Amino acid sequence: MKTVQTILLLAFFLLAILACNQPFGQGAANQNVPVSTPVSLLTTTMTVTSSPASTETPPPTATSVATFTNTASPFPIQTPTFTPIPTYLVLRGEVIADNVVCHYGPGAAYLYKYGLVAGSHLEVLGHIAQGNYLEVQAIGGNNPCWVNPAWMKITGDPAALRPIGPDDTNLPFTKRYKPPAGVSARRDGNSVTVNWAPVVLRAGDDSGAPPYLIEAWICQAGQMVFSPTGWWQTRAVIQDEPGCTSPSHARLYAVEKHGYTLWIEIPWPSLP
Repeated sequence: MKTVQTILLLAFFLLAILACNQPFGQGAANQNVPVSTPVSLLTTTMTVTSSPASTETPPPTATSVATFTNTASPFPIQTPTFTPIPTYLVLRGEVIADNVVCHYGPGAAYLYKYGLVAGSHLEVLGHIAQGNYLEVQAIGGNNPCWVNPAWMKITGDPAALRPIGPDDTNLPFTKRYKPPAGVSARRDGNSVTVNWAPVVLRAGDDSGAPPYLIEAWICQAGQMVFSPTGWWQTRAVIQDEPGCTSPSHARLYAVEKHGYTLWIEIPWPSLP
């Protein structure tokens, strides 16, 4: 009896050992039963590890730097200078003498253009450069002439008038005659003597004024002066002093009632 009990007990233990060695859930191995997976295995975790400061040298950073290119020209560069343009005025004037002659040019030696009467109010356009005659015209007119300033009362400052050169006086010219020929000049101290061949006018061409005109730029008291003079003969004596920085010079016309011939330069003798 005791032996049977011992055998039964051993058999029980043997069965128990076999039961313990069988895998858990062996009977459900073929049933696709979901298995619970820990959440920590389904979640992707990124761990940022703080590393020591990098010792790698960063790439250089682009920096805008002003550069200068040598653009020196092989030729010298001249900076232009600007001269202020003076402002001139047109003034008003009144004729203060009777029967005033207004000439074609800036002097009494020029041909008569028309007459002016006392009380006439005129525009004063300018004055002859290096001289004193005034260019005037009727107010709003377009037919200027030249008058002696002694016969005018000017309103305003005459220094504000435009200086006008002799080449801008619009003299009437004639094609009927050629300029005088054989022009010569000699100096004796301050006196310059000019000679030329006569120009013979046709009947009816006499203007009643001197038949020759000399426009001279001469030195007087240290100043260059414009001096137009009329001559009846073919010889003229003109005073020309030392003391000016610009050289003196002169030119000669023949004159008839229709106007002036082309001028011819006088070979003006220089000072010793």
